[in-house]
Amino acid sequence: MARTTGSHAEITGPKIRQAALRLFAQRGYAAVSMRSIAAEVGVQAGALYNYTPDKQSLLFDLMRGHLEGLLAAAIPAQGDPLAQLQEFVAFHIRFHADRPDEVFIAYMELRNLEPANFAEIEALRRRYEDRLEQILHDGAAAGVFEVADSKIVTLAIIAMLTGVNTWFRQGGRLSLDEVVAQYWDMVRKAVGA
Repeated sequence: MARTTGSHAEITGPKIRQAALRLFAQRGYAAVSMRSIAAEVGVQAGALYNYTPDKQSLLFDLMRGHLEGLLAAAIPAQGDPLAQLQEFVAFHIRFHADRPDEVFIAYMELRNLEPANFAEIEALRRRYEDRLEQILHDGAAAGVFEVADSKIVTLAIIAMLTGVNTWFRQGGRLSLDEVVAQYWDMVRKAVGA
């Protein structure tokens, strides 16, 4: 397949990332070849290496981009622990609602990362988890929450909130606002508030 006339790096690079994202989410990282990504974009397989050194780097860059975006968009904690927790719940669900492929890859393809890449992604995830854990710790210290182990509760809440992406669809039975309200109620009860 010949290079598309008039193609440009600023157009082709993002197309490669979007095709890889879509294919990794649909088929799984292990089942996607560089050749299939190239075919999706409409370039020769060798052309991909002008944009990424290898498939592992592509997966890593997609995960890192998602997590860095998540951290950058997260609203700094303000108010009392209960208000901070409510804001965290709403933010997490809303941020992820429009990013099902990114969420799937960021949470389900960790096993395919090489050790150094895994360590960097895990550090980014930990930074995000630490925000919630600090809210829970502060709430427990203030007597607002009943939390025996803030780390376990942090992981449970994030897993529950992230799970919304497996079933929620815009235009479905519940609006996103209704989902956020119901999940907030469940989280609030889970921490004894």
